[in-house]
Amino acid sequence: MLSPNVFLEGKSILLTGAAGFIGANLTRKLLAECRNVRIVGLDNMNDYYDVTLKEHRLQQIEEAFQARPDAQWRFVRGDLADAELLQRLFDEERPAVVVNLAAQAGVRYSITNPQAYVDSNVVGFFHILECCRHHPVEHLVYASSSSIYGNHHKIPFSVEDRVDTPVSLYAATKKSNELFAHAYSKLYGIPSTGLRFFTVYGPAGRPDMAYFSFTNKLIQGKTIEIFNYGNCRRDFTYVDDIVEGVFRVIQCAPEKQTGSDGLPVPPYRIYNIGNNTPVNLLDFVNILQQELIRANVLPADYDFPAHTKLVPMQAGDVEETYADVSELERDFGYKPTTPLQTGLRNFATWFKAFYG
Repeated sequence: MLSPNVFLEGKSILLTGAAGFIGANLTRKLLAECRNVRIVGLDNMNDYYDVTLKEHRLQQIEEAFQARPDAQWRFVRGDLADAELLQRLFDEERPAVVVNLAAQAGVRYSITNPQAYVDSNVVGFFHILECCRHHPVEHLVYASSSSIYGNHHKIPFSVEDRVDTPVSLYAATKKSNELFAHAYSKLYGIPSTGLRFFTVYGPAGRPDMAYFSFTNKLIQGKTIEIFNYGNCRRDFTYVDDIVEGVFRVIQCAPEKQTGSDGLPVPPYRIYNIGNNTPVNLLDFVNILQQELIRANVLPADYDFPAHTKLVPMQAGDVEETYADVSELERDFGYKPTTPLQTGLRNFATWFKAFYG
């Protein structure tokens, strides 16, 4: 196992996408676990989905911050594509750690709105790297995605696999992040770690994700569409498990080393963070239905078959995601473990409390 070499006490951390699903939960984790930490959260608060949810997450962060008098929290509304803003933040805050979770998310949206992905995921990430180049950091951690594996036929997906055939622009932008980070690590010695997240879900998540959008459609009496006639499988990963993995990774930056040829070896790593247990979408929908009834989101006599439709695969989607997390286990003694039913129960309970 790796030993921590990045000590967060008293440090400044820049966390982009702070009002996002993973970003907000990670911010609360850092406030709870780290003494005398200063967190600067950046988010553009765009309306890709309901901004009320982002405001709700920021309120949760504020409550966590109020419980930690030794901590500091600053929220900045801004965009990664704004190079001057990022430069000013790095000049002012001198972050020791940068966690880049900001991105234009969503596979389907990338088909109709490609420019948003280039601006945020490519140009924005380039700006982050340039700032880390000119203001050296102890560790840059950034979000990649399981989407980069595309329709990979080798199961489970390993970080050693070739990932040169993305099936969506979103996936291509995430692969570009890994390539950019490797180049900057090689050229400028920036310790960087990329994390390939697998289908993250949980309370206060993203409304465009299947579990959330299905719930919204069902309570409106609409029909949910299950792609590939229900034959897709997803490695659903509960948000708390993702956050725990990120928290551990942050504290273990890749070491700068010299290779046998006498040249620097890039201080660069990639990990999968997934539940390592893919679930068929039909089974997933069945569990979701049970938990929505249990939480009184839907009535016990709800006619699910009348509101379910099996449809063909859609463009940009993949048949299966399945994470090999052996590197995560080897280096951190950790792997996600939350069962799908537990995670969906927590989501359904939150949904009932939040929406009434």
